[in-house]
Amino acid sequence: MNRTDRLYALVEELRAVSPRPRSARWLAARFEVSVRTVERDLSALQQAGVPIWAHPGRTGGYAIDASATLGPMAFTPDEALAVLIGLGALRRGPFRASAGTALTKFLAVLPREDARRATALAGRVHLLEPDEADTVPTAFAAALRAGRVVSLVYRDRDGIETRREVEPLGSVGRDGTWYLVAWCRLRAGVRAFRGDRMVRIELTDERPAPRALRLEDLQIPMGVLRPVVEHLS
Repeated sequence: MNRTDRLYALVEELRAVSPRPRSARWLAARFEVSVRTVERDLSALQQAGVPIWAHPGRTGGYAIDASATLGPMAFTPDEALAVLIGLGALRRGPFRASAGTALTKFLAVLPREDARRATALAGRVHLLEPDEADTVPTAFAAALRAGRVVSLVYRDRDGIETRREVEPLGSVGRDGTWYLVAWCRLRAGVRAFRGDRMVRIELTDERPAPRALRLEDLQIPMGVLRPVVEHLS
């Protein structure tokens, strides 16, 4: 059994006996792996947000909140593949942490055979990426969703650092480069800040008045902006 199948099977095993716990030793014997491997798998599921708790004591073990877990998802093979590709494409950007946990959670709640098939198909897809390591702070995502003023230390193309107070309005991704679009109080206008030029991001306690983002404010010289989620009619 590969790891994808085992993650799904662990969730199903714990769901089947919930609210009773299963010990790591029992689960290791059940899936013919070491206790350390089972504990590592359970930790990955917990980090992905699956509601698994450890119960101490001789009769303790791991239990799951069956009422809070997702049931099997009905995705076609192409739909499941598209989700895996989309999450995989985010693994180097500012949303990499959430993409990683979402990927683990998605595979855990898919029917076992669907998860195995989707993983096999995704193994044929590769992304051509730059050699350098990702330098976008993970706080980029927090700045986007917090609805608060952000204190930003930013390095421009000439290497000059300035401290800005900005009001995040949105984000734009282009060829693997992510920009935080915000109202810059220093420049009194809308600016797009490259994630890999952000030296430090700190959230303040100030919640600014809402501002409307107009696409013409971005002054993008090439390409067409497309929202990630299109409005469904």
